[in-house]
Formats: sequence, structure tokens, C-alpha cells
Amino acid sequence: MSKYSYTRRPSRRVTIGNTAIGDGLPVALQSMTNTSTNDTDGSVEQCLRIAEAGGDIVRLTAQGIREAANIGLIRDELRKRGCDVPLVADVHFNPRAAFAAAEAGVDKVRINPGNFVDPGRTFRKLEYTDEEYAAELLRIEEAFVPFLDTCRAHGTAIRIGVNHGSLSDRIMSRYGDTPAGMVESAMEFLRVAVRHEFLDIVISIKASNVVVMVETVRRLVAAMEAEEMDFPLHLGVTEAGDGEDGRIKSAVGIGTLLAEGIGDTIRVSLSEPPENEIPVAKALADYIAGFAADNAADGKFIYPTNFTPARRKSRSIGNIGGGSPTAVISPLETSVLPDGVISICGKGVNPAADIMAEAERLSAEGNDSPIVACISYDDLPEEEIKLRAAADFGRLLLNGLQDAIEIHSNVMSDEALYALALNILQATRLRFSHTEYIACPGCGRTLFDLQSTLKAVREATGHLKNLKIGVMGCIVNGPGEMADADYGYVGAAAGHVSLYRGKECVRKNIPQAEAIPALISFLKEEGVWQKP
Repeated sequence: MSKYSYTRRPSRRVTIGNTAIGDGLPVALQSMTNTSTNDTDGSVEQCLRIAEAGGDIVRLTAQGIREAANIGLIRDELRKRGCDVPLVADVHFNPRAAFAAAEAGVDKVRINPGNFVDPGRTFRKLEYTDEEYAAELLRIEEAFVPFLDTCRAHGTAIRIGVNHGSLSDRIMSRYGDTPAGMVESAMEFLRVAVRHEFLDIVISIKASNVVVMVETVRRLVAAMEAEEMDFPLHLGVTEAGDGEDGRIKSAVGIGTLLAEGIGDTIRVSLSEPPENEIPVAKALADYIAGFAADNAADGKFIYPTNFTPARRKSRSIGNIGGGSPTAVISPLETSVLPDGVISICGKGVNPAADIMAEAERLSAEGNDSPIVACISYDDLPEEEIKLRAAADFGRLLLNGLQDAIEIHSNVMSDEALYALALNILQATRLRFSHTEYIACPGCGRTLFDLQSTLKAVREATGHLKNLKIGVMGCIVNGPGEMADADYGYVGAAAGHVSLYRGKECVRKNIPQAEAIPALISFLKEEGVWQKP
């Protein structure tokens, strides 16, 4: 069987309320409220909108015991109104809130292994002997087993949710800020759960950097395979942003993994009203599900063993190949292919698979000609073209087989197609053409109106070139996820913002009314400001 054929990874079935995931079932769609969890009426209304949009599962933040208990009240009100969507409590830093959520009748509790037992990360370099490290693992088991018992008693599922931005100082001390560290952070907790025969677990392992996210999930699949685990996986690109940028980043990361047969439930995280996430997730899941027609006869899942494929070696012809930045074949960049460049056009329900297989065949024969991947998307809505192209070309580019890409459509203009191609290349970290915003979708922890704030930051800085700016609602993931950003704008307290250079806080607790001018002033001091 070709490794590019679509076959789902086998996973165990986990039931969350009335929704079962894994075991080859259709991919479940999720979103998360951005209301205060203590606002019962507002949270109920938003849950209803998410469910009406087609959401299968809804998550709410539970930063404290009060919020955790109130999810039970929200659940009761939803049931009275005829909505049986499962509710998930999202817990960081506060294990007591996780226990309270399970006891309140929440369908699933998400805990973050980076801060469930270990203290919140301070980005300090710690050192452990092997004996000290083993003692820390024992401490995890002692704290985690009572939570497993509580969830078992109440029929509550668990999500082990690792975020790139919230690895513990302990994990960082041994593995660094790496995909391997993210995987080990999850595996430590999964090993405890398996030893104590608690298997109603879903795993998520996310990053705002799409390349890191894809590599990490691939590594996790291999690690579970090696230890005979089959837990279902939730996929998402965290802090993806809004608009086309957020959709493209999400489609590249989620689409690549779904096309490899990995993923049982997904969330497209957008800095927009949460109900906007569901149609995007559905369109993406439906497109990849169509690849089932491309299954090989034996249907055997082959998990990726090359977590970060190197770019295929090719000779240089003109500005294509030979390690040159990935080109775009377009009237706006390169419209005529030089002699010797090979164009491979994908067709059918799974066009990227055709291109990948042919590119690999040419390489196996020793052909080092530059390769252009070409796909046409005709007679489709523009938004669907963008999602499909991001999923297809993202998969191609993250597997390193192409030197240039060419997107065709009878619906979109040359300018729009060129912008789409550049956006896909930026999501895959191969070319940077505009400011990138790493922005959380907002939740009940958010300390300002995230959507209007992101818009204001974008209006002030969108003309800057080749910068990554983080816009985060709170400190849960902010400083950590901004490891991939050059600068950050983070909610510090109600009505106040702190500015960051990478992970370093450089200006604290600026009144929000003064924060945008302070950001501009700071960027000028850094020498990265350009006149609009």
C-alpha cells in the first residue's frame, strides 16, 4: 500500500456525554466559548449557537472551583432547552478545579500536564539527577491517580492537553522546548492512566507553529504505537489568528494530519465568534473524509516514521530548485517554466497523494529536476478553494517534495491565487511575505476583548514586514506560545496589557488605552518599525 493512501489510524472508542469519538467514527467538531463561565445565560446562549452550527463538543474554561461548578449549571440549563451537546471543562494551574468539574457532572475535563502537578513555568533552567527526576514522576502519579478515581466514579472522560507554550520547567530542563518534550509531557500521564486502567482519555498536543504541531503529533503517534496505546487524538493549531490567516494555518496543520489518517476530533481555533469555527472545521473534515475513496485494498494504516522530512534535493534551474525559496508559478512571479522543470498535476479526490507518489518515484529513479506541484480547483466557493488548497499544498510542502507550487481556479483572480499561495508558504514556514499574528481565540480567561484588540493591533502593525506578533488574552499560554513570535501583546490584568520580546516581559501592566501607542513606541526602539 502506498504511504500516501488515506487510511484512518486505529483508535479506541471514547464516549463523551452522548458523543463517541475514535474507532473510525466520523471526525467530531469542537469549539470553545469565550464568555465568562460564571455568566450562565451568556454561556448557555453561546453553547447553543455552537451546537446549532454543527458543533459536537463544547469546551468552557474553568480557572477556579466556582467556574467548574457553574459548568454543571450550564449543562443543566442546556438540557432543559433540549440541547445535549457534551461539555468539557478546560483547567490550567488549578487541580482542585479539575476535581470540582468532574464532581459537577461535566462530560470531560481537560488538564494540562505542564501545570497539573508541576508549578506554572517560569522559564527557569532546572537541573535534576536521574533519581530526582524519578521522584518527580512518582509525585505526578500520586497526584494524578486520585483524579482518575474521581473521573471513574462520575463517568467523566479526560483530555490530556499539551500546549507548546506551557511545558513545565521540569520537562524543559530535560528535553528543551521541543516536540520530543511535548510528547513526553503527554506520555508521562498516559503511562500512569494505563497502569491504573483508566482509558477514557483523548489527547491533544498543539502549537501555534504549524511545522512544530505536525511533527509533534507524528511523534506522539509513533510513541503510542511503540507502547501499544490507541488513544484518540484531538487536532488543532493553537493561536491561529483570524480571517484567512487563521483558516490557512489551521487547514495546513489539521489537513496534513487528517490526510495521513491521524485525528479523531478537531478544532479550528479562530479569534472570532466561536460558532464561526464549526463550518470551517466541517468543510475541512468533509474534504479529507472524501479521500476514503482512495483507500488501498488492505486498508492498513502506516504511521509516519519521518517526522520532519527534509526537502527533496534538486538541481537549480532558474529560480526554481536547488534549495532556493519555494517558488510560486503565477503571472505575478514566475509564469513560464524553464526547460527541465517538471510539473506534476494532481487530479481526483486526493490530488496531493498523486503528486507525492509521482515525486517520490522520480526521486527514487535519481531524477533531480525541480518539481512543480500543480492543482486546479474549479467551480467551487472561494472559501472552500482556500481550505482545500491549504490542506493539499500544506501536506506537499511539509513533506518536502516540491520546489514550486501552482494553484489554478476559474473562480479566483491571479492576485487572489498568488496571495493564497504566499499565505500557504508562510504557514509552512518556507517564505514570509507579511506580518503574522499568533492570536488566541479568547475564552473566559481573556482579559480584554480579543477580537477588537487583534483588529487594533493589526491596523497599527499590519504594514510591517516579516514579523510575528503574538496577541494573547491571558498568561496561560501567552509567554510560552510567543516563543514563536518576535513580540507579544498579552493581557496581564483586567484593563492592562504587558509587552514581550519573545518570552521576555519588557513592559508590564500598561493601561489598555495606552497599550497600542506603547507597542508602536517599543517596536521603534527595537528598530523594526517602518512607516506605513
